[in-house]
Amino acid sequence: MGDSGASFGGKASRKFEGAGGTPGGTGEFFIGVVVAAIGFFLLASHVQVHSGYWNFFGYGGPGSSFGVSLIPLLFGIGILFANGKSMVGWFLAVGGLLVICAGIIVNLNIHFFATSLMNTLIMLGCIAAGLGLILKGLRPHKPKDETSE
Repeated sequence: MGDSGASFGGKASRKFEGAGGTPGGTGEFFIGVVVAAIGFFLLASHVQVHSGYWNFFGYGGPGSSFGVSLIPLLFGIGILFANGKSMVGWFLAVGGLLVICAGIIVNLNIHFFATSLMNTLIMLGCIAAGLGLILKGLRPHKPKDETSE
């Protein structure tokens, strides 16, 4: 075996490509990731998330509907204990788990803290600029010798 990695069917010598396998743009890509991450961090730090009571498709009051969403999960687990290869059991268990996860997400209340217009523009501007730099970094760039004429 050689040290080139070609023994697994790869190319013997591989030239480093830029971001996304295109020539150039690596610096723009990573700067975009950092700027977008800063923007998302600033935005997330101005958001408060809390949960409300569990409401199953509009039925039930505070805390009265969560048990209904456990029924498919419990039946699925019971069927899987009887027969671990049962497709119905797997469907009920995974479906019940997805219903519970969806219910948790649906019942979250998200509030944006009061902030100045300038702070909001900075947060959203960082996100937009970062995403723009990421997309620009993924596009192919001309080699340096072609750009100087």
